[in-house]
Amino acid sequence: MIYARQISRRFGNVAALRDVSFAVRRGEILGLVGPNGAGKTTLLEILSGLLAADSGSVFCDGIELPPGRRKQAMFYVPEALTPYPTETVGRLLGIFARLFGRDSAVLASTTSTLRLGPVIGTRAGNLSKGYRRRLLLALGLLAPQPLLVMDEPFDGLDLRQTREVVAVLRKAASSGRTLLLSIHQLMDAERACDRFVLLSDGTVRGEGTLQELREVTRVGEAGLEEVFLALT
Repeated sequence: MIYARQISRRFGNVAALRDVSFAVRRGEILGLVGPNGAGKTTLLEILSGLLAADSGSVFCDGIELPPGRRKQAMFYVPEALTPYPTETVGRLLGIFARLFGRDSAVLASTTSTLRLGPVIGTRAGNLSKGYRRRLLLALGLLAPQPLLVMDEPFDGLDLRQTREVVAVLRKAASSGRTLLLSIHQLMDAERACDRFVLLSDGTVRGEGTLQELREVTRVGEAGLEEVFLALT
């Protein structure tokens, strides 16, 4: 569905990304995995057209997408964002639902699925970190673009909440939505994603399913953490 080819970006003397290439397959949950500082957020901002790359291209179904057209294919939810902090959760959801042409049934289902009922009258700026992540995910699910891109969707969630959100993401993918998630917690990534792009020091160190990456690294039945360490 989406192919990033040889994306590079420097900030002064620092190479944030170096010839990054990978594919996002339709209907999958792809995890962009790496530690803080690996270049994940920079890469997502370039993919979504918010930040210019020094070199490289992005393609959708084989057609090159310039930065100004990428929002037609993907909806990007940044990590550090509180949209319209003085508005209540209910009003925000209603505004975005109307903007995206979603009916009241879809809005009610999204609100219920992400358990936002208890904070429906709370201003967005007063939400806890966990509820803010749920609100942002709700806005992403309401968006019509076929690819949902999220930066650190599990940040601020406890184990139980993370499992609930993983179930929501799985349901979205099974309904035909494609998801690209930037994740630094490897256990969360292993729990949520179908395939992985392992990013370290601005370069791709591996791409594939967990089993494919195990075969490359010859680590038997080890988890994603061991695979990542073997490749980096």
